[in-house]
Amino acid sequence: MATLHVLSHSPFGDSRFASCLRVLGADDAILLTGDAVHTLQPETAPANALSELLQPLYVLEEDLKARGIAAQHGVTALDYAGFVDLTLRYAKVNSWL
Repeated sequence: MATLHVLSHSPFGDSRFASCLRVLGADDAILLTGDAVHTLQPETAPANALSELLQPLYVLEEDLKARGIAAQHGVTALDYAGFVDLTLRYAKVNSWL
């Protein structure tokens, strides 16, 4: 069952990001929101881990702008309407609270 994994916490504060990566399935995707967009900071362990993923990677554009972070190549930035549309494309949505 394809799952959209929604992360909203910084990967530098706890193990949610690493736990998410361990359970990713081949048809899954990740959406970074809130402080999870810090995962995209260049030359960090989380950014390096994301660069090796084959799964689609999305980020909430408003959160990127609020934190002054640029989307990397291969990352799709979404507005809120795109976020809603994305949740409808997956059989399951898992929010890593």
